[in-house]
Amino acid sequence: MNSSAIDHATFAELQEAAGADFVIELVDTFIAEAPQMLAELRAARTAGNAEQFRRAAHSLKSNSLTFGAMALGALARELEVKGLDRDPAADAQALTALDTAYAQAAAALKTLCHG
Repeated sequence: MNSSAIDHATFAELQEAAGADFVIELVDTFIAEAPQMLAELRAARTAGNAEQFRRAAHSLKSNSLTFGAMALGALARELEVKGLDRDPAADAQALTALDTAYAQAAAALKTLCHG
């Protein structure tokens, strides 16, 4: 697990505000749904659909930051703000980095929630 994948203060604040059991449910939902958000980003890139690309990036960013997955959230924010790149290879590299950050965040969140 990459312990730096999650900001522990942000995660603790969420647990305090929402309750540890509810946070586990939220995390499990995020882990189940985030791959679909990543797939939507890829599909939007392939289709050249800038609006869908930004919406998917926004959703991933918002969810990530809620749990303290700051690196993942920052990468998603970059894609949201920048939108589709004229060079599909640049977006492909960004999406690969996003996949890696998601895998690290998901592993860290699973450990935090389920040991």
